[in-house]
Amino acid sequence: MALDEGAKLPAIDLATPGGGRVNLRDFIGKTFVLYFYPKDDTSGCTREAQDFSRLYPEFQALGAELLGVSRDTPIKHQKFIDKYDLTVPLATDDTNAAMEAFGVWVEKKLYGKTYMGIDRSTWLFDKAGVLARVWRKVRVPGHAVDVLEAVKELG
Repeated sequence: MALDEGAKLPAIDLATPGGGRVNLRDFIGKTFVLYFYPKDDTSGCTREAQDFSRLYPEFQALGAELLGVSRDTPIKHQKFIDKYDLTVPLATDDTNAAMEAFGVWVEKKLYGKTYMGIDRSTWLFDKAGVLARVWRKVRVPGHAVDVLEAVKELG
């Protein structure tokens, strides 16, 4: 069951590469972009993280914060960040609570095989923590720019 537009940001804890934790509700008070991606250091996920990293200063100038989430471990996230000089913050859904709340753990098909995986998706919350927009089945090229434009429109 995924959140619908108008839903409040849930209180879910995620692990961070530095060994700490972050709660999604910590972002209330800022425009917040939460994006889910399948796996560190794969071509599409690398491109997406690089695009969000490149635009991160523009998001911050608008008072927006970003967070990328996958199932990869905090150690793997740190290696991914270091390898590509990423600036976008990443977190690990080590309890699967976020993936369940956002409905992004889905059945996928590739080369005739069916498996469970993360639906590449982005969720935009306003300063009050209310879901303003959702992008599902994201195609990476141009996506970070589209999200930045939506943040500008949100004000």
